[in-house]
Amino acid sequence: MGPGSSCRSADYDNANNRLEPPAWLAHDADMPSQRLLSSALLTDLYQLTMAYGYWKSGTARKEAVFHLTFRRAPFHSGYTIAAGLADAVEWLETLRFTEDDTKYLSALKGNDGRPLFDPAFLSYLQKLEFACDVDAVPEGTAVFANEPLLRVSGPIVQAQIVETALLNFVNFQTLIATKAARICQSARGEPVFEFGLRRAQGVDGALAASRAAYIGGCAATSNVLAGRMFGIPVGGTHAHSWVMSFASEPESFQAYAEALPNNCVFLVDTYDTLQGVRRAIEAGRWLREHGHEMIGIRLDSGDLAYLSIESRRLLDEAGFPKAKIYASNDLDEHIIESLQQQGARIAVWGVGTKLVTAHDQPALGGVYKLSAVRESGAPWSYRLKLSEQTAKVSMPGILQVRRFRRDGEFAGDVIYNQAEPPKDLRTLVDPNNPLRHKSMPAGSSAEDLLVPVFRGGKRVAVLPSLDEIRKRTQEQLSHLHGGIKRLLNPHEYAVGLEPGLHDLRLRLIEENRAAQPG
Repeated sequence: MGPGSSCRSADYDNANNRLEPPAWLAHDADMPSQRLLSSALLTDLYQLTMAYGYWKSGTARKEAVFHLTFRRAPFHSGYTIAAGLADAVEWLETLRFTEDDTKYLSALKGNDGRPLFDPAFLSYLQKLEFACDVDAVPEGTAVFANEPLLRVSGPIVQAQIVETALLNFVNFQTLIATKAARICQSARGEPVFEFGLRRAQGVDGALAASRAAYIGGCAATSNVLAGRMFGIPVGGTHAHSWVMSFASEPESFQAYAEALPNNCVFLVDTYDTLQGVRRAIEAGRWLREHGHEMIGIRLDSGDLAYLSIESRRLLDEAGFPKAKIYASNDLDEHIIESLQQQGARIAVWGVGTKLVTAHDQPALGGVYKLSAVRESGAPWSYRLKLSEQTAKVSMPGILQVRRFRRDGEFAGDVIYNQAEPPKDLRTLVDPNNPLRHKSMPAGSSAEDLLVPVFRGGKRVAVLPSLDEIRKRTQEQLSHLHGGIKRLLNPHEYAVGLEPGLHDLRLRLIEENRAAQPG
C-alpha cells in the first residue's frame, strides 16, 4: 500500500491511547502470541538465572539502581528522540509470572539433566509483585548519549528481571522515532507517510515502528491495525497490480475513480510515467464533472526530481494546481534532502523500508547498567563497570539530568548524582575527555528530565496521548540549535558530568582497578 489521503478512526481508548489487541493477535490457545506485552517471559534466560542466584544467595531484597542509557546517537545524528515508554509502563503494570509461566520454567534443564530452577524459586516468582520505583524521560524528549532515559530502583531481583523488556521497548522505538524525525526534517514541513508494514521486522516490529514513526513526526501510516490501536491517521491508494489487472491504464483509473471518488491518488508509473499523469488528469476531469476532486498522483520510480517537475507542469496546465504529487521508492532523509535541493515538486513523501527497519543503523545499542546497591536502610554503595574503552565505562550513582535553557534554546545537559546533589550544577565535564569543561550561561533556566513514573510498583504518572507526545517532539526540536539538527556532521550538543560525579567516577575506576588481582 502506498501513501494517499489519510483517515483517522475515533474508535480507540483516548485515556490510554490504545485499543486492546484483537483476539487473533493477543491470544491463541494453539499458538504463541505475536505480541504478548504482558508476559513476564519476555526476557532473556540469564535475567532469570541471575534472579535465581540472588534468591539462592539470600540477596533478592537488596536494593539496587539501574539506568538505561545509550552511548552514541544513531545515524550519526546530533540528537535522539526518546520513545517506547508507554509499552514499558504497560508491561511493568502487568508483570506477573503465571502458573503456565512457571510450569514452562520448571521443564528447563541444566547440563546435568536436572531442573534448572528450584520449585520453591518458581513459587516465589508466582508471588512476585513489582515494587520498584521507575523514573523516566517523557517520550518525545530530545536526548543525548550517556544520559539515562530510564532509572529503576528497588529489590535487585525485580530490577534485574525487567532489564531485557525495557531495553526492547525503548531501544527500538527510540531508534525509529529518531529516524522519523530526521526524515520529517528533510521533508521541510511537507507530510511524511510511514508505510513500512510489509517490510517491517514482524508484526510487533511493524506496530511499534508505526507508533514510533508518528512520535517522530510522520503524519500518517498505511498500517491499519496501528491506526486502530493507536489512533494514528491512516492513508493509502492503489498499487501497480490494480492498474495491471485492467486492460488499459485509463480503464483502471476510471474504475478507481468510480469506486472511491473521495480517495483518488493515482499511481502513474506502471507503464509510462508522464503518459500516466495525462491519463490521471483525464480521470480527474471526470471526477470534477461529478462533484469530486482528484487528490493527486503518486510517483514510485524513475528520476523523481525530473518527473515531479514535469508532472507539476502538466497538472497546473490542465487546471489541477491543488493536486498533490506523492513520491515513494526507497526514500530516506538523505534522498529526500537531495531531491529538495534539486527542486523536486513533491508535496507528500511516502517512506517505508528505510524508516521501519532503521536501514542504516538497525539497533540503538542501549544498555542497562547497575550503578548502586545497598542493604535496606544502609547508605548507597556505588558501582561501575570498567572497560578498556572509555565510552563503555558506566556511570555510578542515582543519576538525574538537568537541562539548561536560555533564550528559548537548549544550552546543555548536566548529569548528576541525585543522592548527593551539589549546590551548583552549572558546570559540566565531558565524560570522554576530562580536559573539556563548560559552564552553563548565567540567567538560564533549568529542569530535570527524569520524572516519576512508578513508586513502590504503583504507577504515579499520567501518560500523555500519542498526539501530545508527537507535539512534544516538535517542541523539543524547535529548541535545538540548527547546527545540532544538521543531517551531516551535526554540531555537538553539550552533555557532561557534574564535577562531583566526575570525581566519584574517577575514584571508583582507580579503586576497582586496584582491587582486581594481577
